[in-house]
Amino acid sequence: MSLLPIHVLGSPILREETSPVVDFGDAFQQLIEDMFETMYAAQGVGLAAPQVGHKEQLAVIDCEDVKLVLVNPEIIESEGSEKAEEACLSIPEIFGPVPRATRVRLRAQDRTGEFIEIEAHDYVARCIQHEIDHLHGKLFIDYLSYLKRRAALAQWELYRKDYPNFVKLLRPIAIQSDLRADT
Repeated sequence: MSLLPIHVLGSPILREETSPVVDFGDAFQQLIEDMFETMYAAQGVGLAAPQVGHKEQLAVIDCEDVKLVLVNPEIIESEGSEKAEEACLSIPEIFGPVPRATRVRLRAQDRTGEFIEIEAHDYVARCIQHEIDHLHGKLFIDYLSYLKRRAALAQWELYRKDYPNFVKLLRPIAIQSDLRADT
């Protein structure tokens, strides 16, 4: 497994539509593993393929003890609404209030290509909606009011210089060892 660079606001791939996955082979399975490793290293709860420079309709999620691989996902039903603060690994240090459905039902494929239907509520539903938005070139800041969006973008200008070529490079998570030197 390896850590993938995370594309940040300004990288064109974040605004592109993704393509359906048709090949579930070894390279795709490796991408899934690398995305989980990258998400954990970045201390995130979800990650979509465009965020790591890929155009596949793929997202991984691990929030509230729910671990999902969503391939070619489509929300088929939603209800309720709640506005809550969101952040994104592709827009570090920026937060904003985003309205989302409180319940979603979606159809997707799993990592092997099998079709699945999932119903999610509250925070898990929010995570799913956030990641699916990425697959359609949409970012959470697109939901902000004009003034809040301008403020968020002005704040982003202060951080943007830290990400040359609109990419954030991660370091591996330190592994704690139970090995102790004999003394």
